[in-house]
Amino acid sequence: MKFGKIITLGLPAIVLWMGGIFVLGIFLIKWFWMWTIPALFPGAVASGAVAGVISWWTALKLSVLVALLAAITNISKS
Repeated sequence: MKFGKIITLGLPAIVLWMGGIFVLGIFLIKWFWMWTIPALFPGAVASGAVAGVISWWTALKLSVLVALLAAITNISKS
């Protein structure tokens, strides 16, 4: 398949768009966790039961989980 045909399909744009949303989701999850969890559960964070800050790896796993849940919700609506 020639490069011009791939461009006309819009596949690179879709892949870049989905990748961008995925990376943005990782940043948002990490930011959300850092600001809300310690504010909502200060006792649990202080005792060590809940982490006040999550790692990038954990944010990545949570982002995948959110994406899967969104996909399941979309599929079940169809």
